[in-house]
Amino acid sequence: MAKILVLGAGMIGSAIVFDLALRHQVEATDFCSAALTKFQHCANIHTQTLDCSDVAALTAAAAEVDLVVCAVPGYLGFAALRTLIEAGKKVADISFFPEESLDLDSLAKECGAVVITDIGVAPGLDNLIFGYHDGRMQVQRFECLVGGLPVQRDMPFQYKAPFSPMDVIEEYLRPARMVEHGREVVMPALSEPELVDFDGIGTLEAFNTDGLRSLIRTMPHVADMVEKTLRYPGHRDLMLALRTAGFLSDTPVQVGEQQVSPRELTSRILFDRWKLQPGEAELTVMRVTIEGVENGELVQHVWHLDDRTDSQTGTSSMARTTGYTCTAAVELLLSGNWHTVGVSPGEVVGRAAGMFDYVRTHLAARGVTLRHTTG
Repeated sequence: MAKILVLGAGMIGSAIVFDLALRHQVEATDFCSAALTKFQHCANIHTQTLDCSDVAALTAAAAEVDLVVCAVPGYLGFAALRTLIEAGKKVADISFFPEESLDLDSLAKECGAVVITDIGVAPGLDNLIFGYHDGRMQVQRFECLVGGLPVQRDMPFQYKAPFSPMDVIEEYLRPARMVEHGREVVMPALSEPELVDFDGIGTLEAFNTDGLRSLIRTMPHVADMVEKTLRYPGHRDLMLALRTAGFLSDTPVQVGEQQVSPRELTSRILFDRWKLQPGEAELTVMRVTIEGVENGELVQHVWHLDDRTDSQTGTSSMARTTGYTCTAAVELLLSGNWHTVGVSPGEVVGRAAGMFDYVRTHLAARGVTLRHTTG
């Protein structure tokens, strides 16, 4: 039984803690002590209030464990991961920070740290799928369409955030990188909307966000790559209007005698509007399409994910699909099945024999299933 430190006890971090505590001793931490009350009287779970931006405190907490899961908000993630790498730890990271995780690869190799980054649902599971096929065929095109949505469409936003609205807004602001005909192309977030039909869900709207992340650097041989976010039709138009009007800007504005950040204010207002209520059902949908040459023939592999809130435990689909992909990576690290020193994103892990099959089996045991079709 290993001892694991989990940084962040939000919705996804909590799912990770509960799953890992079935097999390991878990030290659950959060900046907010109230977030830790849910773990009271739970077997194999201890709690600690921790500010992960405090390098000394984080280093001390990490020294006592075999592995660390980093599930903090994106703005804290890069610095926290660097601290853990300097401590030479094994790390599974889902903080999805805006910085480049591979920029820490050299440091990780110097410190002997074994790190798997961006190991959630997307980025994460889609990267594992990509890597799996990249090791078996000549991939020419990769597309991932993915989104988390409430089952009930409440106007006007038709959306609920499974994590911080600030991180969601970041997706709507950061320029989206993609690859077209072998060249990196940068487009505005929310651009190139298209309507896409999904069985059992209906028509969703896909638009550009910066989801390729490490794939830009690790898959330079693939001619066309794109990832788009899925929302109910109409949500994009509202967010584009807010962005255009300046409500998502970081430039302070004068309100009376105070300087106010429009983005921070908007995020705070949306926090209550976008919060999933107890018992509220939501879903995670993803379609990964990979095309190329396999065994001398043109082929298309399509992977479908349609996951819903667990009706018995109340665990959201986003927590399940992101959290359980992460706990699969934890088991790979603890077992030594993944032991490559350095920073490894999901596509690098998925390319290795048996890794994607392990994660897929781990998810299926928790009711998260992938459907595969070919054409």
